[in-house]
Amino acid sequence: MTSPLVSLQPVPPPLLIVVSGPSGVGKDATLKRMQARNMPFHFVVTTTTRPQRANEVEGEDYHFASMAEFQEKLARGDFLEYANVYGNMYGNSKSDIENALARGSDVIMRIDVQGAATLRKKVDGAIFIFLLSTLQELETRLRARKTENEDALQTRLNLAAREMEERVHFDYCLWNENSHLDDTVQDIIAILRAEKLRTHPRQVRFR
Repeated sequence: MTSPLVSLQPVPPPLLIVVSGPSGVGKDATLKRMQARNMPFHFVVTTTTRPQRANEVEGEDYHFASMAEFQEKLARGDFLEYANVYGNMYGNSKSDIENALARGSDVIMRIDVQGAATLRKKVDGAIFIFLLSTLQELETRLRARKTENEDALQTRLNLAAREMEERVHFDYCLWNENSHLDDTVQDIIAILRAEKLRTHPRQVRFR
């Protein structure tokens, strides 16, 4: 016989989780570790005009598009949010997110700090998580990429210092140390578990 308490437990609504932080903080690495652990989320694949890196897979890491293709999607209203970051465009599909939530799937996405600020104005009920690191570690990670010249790298570091101040606008802040990705993932799991147990669950609504 089913316990009366169990039967009274409602199924919590799906969550929209936004992982953000400055360039080099480990947003991509964190989500890749979550995917490697087969975590049951719908991972949003961002469309970008930036060049594809050697270790990236089309359709898994990003959807790579020309500027003309991106502008066409933008004109159609395909993007929930988009941003120009260091001269490259990034955007996330609104229909992709809406369809996943309608299926009851928790949705997780990684976006830059500028994009998170835009999303905060367009969506109610999302969970915003800011990944933190020291500027020294950010510099080490960015240099290891070998994708920017010295001027571009210094531009990213200067912006990162300013972006760190934006963490006060987020729900949670996590230290994301390079050798402790699993700790970051476990922290995110703990946040989501707590959110699922709220007496007044979040309801994702698009404005």
